[in-house]
Amino acid sequence: MDERTIAGLFATVVIAALAVLGVFGFGSGYLINPPTGVYLVPSIAILVVAVLVVGGLTALGAGSRRWRENPYW
Repeated sequence: MDERTIAGLFATVVIAALAVLGVFGFGSGYLINPPTGVYLVPSIAILVVAVLVVGGLTALGAGSRRWRENPYW
């Protein structure tokens, strides 16, 4: 394995671990021991906005002509 493959694998493992920690934190914070409900709706709204922004940026980057014309790829 070269250094890029190892770095990519490590980054994937770190992102997966952060996702698991986030799901665990959400589950223990809201589902098992729910607060009074004041923060649940804003938290879900922020999560939806974050997913939309990341998805939009990914779509813009994937559709970029400059990215596809780069001789590196």
